[in-house]
Amino acid sequence: MPAMTRRLLVSACLVLLLVAAPAAGEDIVGKKRSIDARIAQLHDSIAQTREREDALKGEIADVTSRIRGLEGQVGDVSRQLATLEDDLSLHRTRLAKLTELFELQSERLAFLQRQHEMAIERRNARLVAIYESDDADALAVVLSAESFDQLLDQLDYMKQIGALDKRIAAAVGEAKQAMIVARAHTRRTRTRVESETRAIAVRTDQVRSVRDRLVSKRGELSDARHQKLVSLSTLSQEEREEVSEAQALLAQSANLAARIRAAQAAAAARNSASTPRTGNGTFIWPVNGPVTSPFGWRWGRMHEGIDIGAATGTPIAASGSGTVIYAGWMEGYGNLVVIDHGGGLATAYGHQSAIAVSNGQGVTQGQTIGYVGCTGHCFGPHVHFEVRVNGAPVDPIGYL
Repeated sequence: MPAMTRRLLVSACLVLLLVAAPAAGEDIVGKKRSIDARIAQLHDSIAQTREREDALKGEIADVTSRIRGLEGQVGDVSRQLATLEDDLSLHRTRLAKLTELFELQSERLAFLQRQHEMAIERRNARLVAIYESDDADALAVVLSAESFDQLLDQLDYMKQIGALDKRIAAAVGEAKQAMIVARAHTRRTRTRVESETRAIAVRTDQVRSVRDRLVSKRGELSDARHQKLVSLSTLSQEEREEVSEAQALLAQSANLAARIRAAQAAAAARNSASTPRTGNGTFIWPVNGPVTSPFGWRWGRMHEGIDIGAATGTPIAASGSGTVIYAGWMEGYGNLVVIDHGGGLATAYGHQSAIAVSNGQGVTQGQTIGYVGCTGHCFGPHVHFEVRVNGAPVDPIGYL
């Protein structure tokens, strides 16, 4: 059940009890005590909630500032990463082109090497042929000419053929040497670009890793801020609910205080002959057992009675004679009996497993009013015993 719904139901029940129940049978003392305790608890809770709200607001402001700082860093690193990635892409493209060029130059160089070898072989073969030719062949060339001009042309042709072979071999050799130089230059350039590309790739990976860590940290901080904002919203809602409940309970407490005074005045009038009891040790112990929790502050709250340990089912005796002004269930106390002893003095017995008396019943000292149990807010069988003077709790030890 949500906290707000639970609180509204509790407040509504208290209002209904105030309006509907008869004054004679109500435990107005216990109700006022319960309401006042709840008011004090609410005030403490409101104060703690406001402290937690202030702390959360400070934490949210700090996280927000850190997120903005990280966003700036992410933006700077992202821009740097984009530049590096573009540079890396261009270097890789250039490297691919250089590799392709180197392969083409290698193929061209192999072709030129073959052509140069063929040209050298042709030139050498022609020179050998000319060297090995005899005078008869030369004379045959001269005699075969039909005219002197034709003779000159044939001799010039042979000379040109030899020169052409030489020029072809030289040109192919120069082309081969040029290709060797170009290919070596391409190799050096490719090696340099490979080194640059590796360096840029390493730097890009480093910057990307930094960017990813920053983005992850920003995400973690954003999640933390969201959780803190949810917590702050929840605390603010709880504070509004507690303030509203405290205001309603203050009005109920004032009403109960007036009714307590009226009930005690009426009881005093009915028992004018009785002597008001004081802390002179005339009350008896409700059960025999050790005090497991004394009167006073405990866990940041006031423990308004003493806890007396006893086995479940042990009879509980009335500490003094009086009139039962409440016998029933009360949140926190479980099964509760409250006895008015007159003169503004009352005793209460909580956590009973069963109640043996009823509202308005007169009881005598030592009479069984119920049995030990562990109902309500309880962690083991015992009797929660209170003594109240004019509705205010006092240490019961002074009255036993």
